[in-house]
Amino acid sequence: MKDGVNILIAVNPNPEALGEVRQLANGGEVNIIKPYDPGTNLPKEQIDKVEVLFADYPPHNLQEMTSLEWIQLGSAGYEQIYDYPLTQMGIRVSNASGVNDIPIAEWCIAMMLMFERDIRGLLEMQKQRGWDRQARFQSELRGRRVGIIGYGNIGRTVASLSHAMGLEVWAMSRQPIGPRPNRYTPLGVGDPEGTIPVRTFTLDQMSAFLPHLDYLVLTTPMTPTTNGLLGEAELRLLKPSAVILNPSRGRLVKEDALLRALRENWIAGAALDTHYHYPMPPDHPLWALPNVIMTPHISGSHGARFYSKRLWELFIQNLDRYKHDQPLLNELVAGDINPKR
Repeated sequence: MKDGVNILIAVNPNPEALGEVRQLANGGEVNIIKPYDPGTNLPKEQIDKVEVLFADYPPHNLQEMTSLEWIQLGSAGYEQIYDYPLTQMGIRVSNASGVNDIPIAEWCIAMMLMFERDIRGLLEMQKQRGWDRQARFQSELRGRRVGIIGYGNIGRTVASLSHAMGLEVWAMSRQPIGPRPNRYTPLGVGDPEGTIPVRTFTLDQMSAFLPHLDYLVLTTPMTPTTNGLLGEAELRLLKPSAVILNPSRGRLVKEDALLRALRENWIAGAALDTHYHYPMPPDHPLWALPNVIMTPHISGSHGARFYSKRLWELFIQNLDRYKHDQPLLNELVAGDINPKR
């Protein structure tokens, strides 16, 4: 068991959790600094003896952290670490997968309901003091088929909520779908055994997967392999009535192909929480398309009600595992940390 662990924390502190962290540090230094931006150099005297870093990004001068053994990221996404020599330095990394699964999955359900019952049409009709009881306002999700690309924590939580509402779930993943040990998951959430999908697919089976979906949800991480995963050929496989939901990363879908698909009605619509530019410029054509819902990357983020509680709960569980030389929750493998370009 490790004693006297030196920890540097660069996420917003949780006063209730800090006591447990100090106790687990067992005499080691626990220093808290403000969250820093990518590309920031931290003073050498501040990082020299740090063994554990809890932050959204490694500092630019990571190679000066010669005592560092483990980074706990404050985000589920981890493309921000690709250009750092973490594997070469022997540094372990775990991400914050599981912390925001519930709000992201709820956003997906909300977006499906927005399209299924044309909620925007109802609100517009209310503004006009209209009274129209067309069938499209009375539709229901039960019996629809949702396909999920990326069956990790978020995908499994989307699946469990969808299944509870009577949708049929299909899933596509790089890895075989089954139990996932050593993952952080709020109690009672998700599909830990991987048993919900009625059918499962690998990434090379798009032609068997896409044409049969009512809703397509993207919950796969951004990697060199998944960048531009959906282009014109894939979008043309979808039904004209299908809707894409993207709470993961904008560039999973090729921008020009998505614009054509929406303008020319290859698909019925898209709900986008992640984008091609941050912020999206006001003259970007996606703003004006009537079959698009855009939200400013809020499906699951720092402002979520239980974000801080769950993030610190994850860190404390992992700190205890680190001290006892046990596997970390959400630990990334070498291929995740340094993917092939």
